[in-house]
Amino acid sequence: MNNLIWFKNDLRVQDNTSLCKAMSGEKVIGFFCFESIYFEKDQFEFKRTEKFRAKFLIETVTQLRKELKKINIPLFIYVGKSANYLPQLILKYNIETVYLQKEWTRDEQNILESVKKKVSTTTDFIETFDQFLYHPDDIPYNHFDALPEVFTNFRKKCENQVDVRPLTIISNIMSCDNLVLNETRIPTLKDLGLDDFFADERTAFPFVGGEVAALDRIQNYFWETKKLAFYKKTRNGLVGKDYSSKLSAWLANGSISPRTIYWEVKKFEDEVTKNQDTYWLIFELIWRDYFKYVSLKHQNRIFQIGGILQKKYEWKETIQQRNNWITGATKEPFVNANMKELLLTGWMSNRGRQNAASFWSKELEQDWRIGAAYFESMLIDYDVHSNWGNWMYTSGVGNDPRDRKFNIKSQAERYDGSGKFQRMWLQETLF
Repeated sequence: MNNLIWFKNDLRVQDNTSLCKAMSGEKVIGFFCFESIYFEKDQFEFKRTEKFRAKFLIETVTQLRKELKKINIPLFIYVGKSANYLPQLILKYNIETVYLQKEWTRDEQNILESVKKKVSTTTDFIETFDQFLYHPDDIPYNHFDALPEVFTNFRKKCENQVDVRPLTIISNIMSCDNLVLNETRIPTLKDLGLDDFFADERTAFPFVGGEVAALDRIQNYFWETKKLAFYKKTRNGLVGKDYSSKLSAWLANGSISPRTIYWEVKKFEDEVTKNQDTYWLIFELIWRDYFKYVSLKHQNRIFQIGGILQKKYEWKETIQQRNNWITGATKEPFVNANMKELLLTGWMSNRGRQNAASFWSKELEQDWRIGAAYFESMLIDYDVHSNWGNWMYTSGVGNDPRDRKFNIKSQAERYDGSGKFQRMWLQETLF
């Protein structure tokens, strides 16, 4: 049997269920496409993937190809539309089964359906949920509609009733003759319609993409510096690479699985220390799961102006406010510093994101989807579920039962009392 693994947001070899299943075949090849839709402009005129995440993705795919080569699997890489390349590859290599991670959001579904229309009905597509900490088959709800609208209810029930699955381990490698000739190449930023750049030396995310870099980060953050033991105390930091784990970017494109992180935390707890800080990293993984389940339950409502609550607000679309917010020229220095950091590095802290989003939607009362779309464009660690889920939450159309509004000045005093972060970014002249 000839199999193909269609890589999407599962760009790793370790703990990859689809890859393990595909390797049961006599022959197996890999496929990845830099989908053109993700590099086009959206309805708000933002390029959906800007240079920062694109560079991280290029680095990730480069690493994936190297790791797959070690187990004698070729990775065919294309730029454009999967529907223009994958059917031909299936035909050329007599592929009987395509294995892939199951996705359910709008664009991912459309891409899959466009491919299926062009291949034989005898080709099987085996989709696997592989991006969760708590697998959908294991959660204590009979169907997604039964999922609670409050995170705490979800978390407590899952923590009490669900076991995290063990890692999926590759037990063999393919034979050398499986590594067929592959002349496809990895694109440059220019190929994707983007400009090359030098990383800003002030960035809090000075890391490269890929599975090896993700595992290196765990090794450093957990075992070499033992920063994990202080995670909850430092996670609201703003300056430097070690105030938080910074694992979100690798999680977002699947360079590492949440299960891998979970079991490494458990090992740390056994061998070093177990405290509120170590638990809090798992707590954040559960939040990540929750937003994925929110989108499974509510589907495309996460992209609608009324959100999952279908709430009606008098949202504004003011060009000047938009430009001021993006360039860091609002009345709030703390928001400005965070927005300049994002503009110049593709990164913003969790604390910064909450304040910038609250200011945009609650203070300026601008269409929250514009803010979410801008973050989608710019963030290295953009994840469709977490991004749109968090924006709904902050904007009053999502899962926040208290509909909170941030006091930006008090937040700045609390988290940047010395003004170090604001001085770092507000001395920069953009133009």
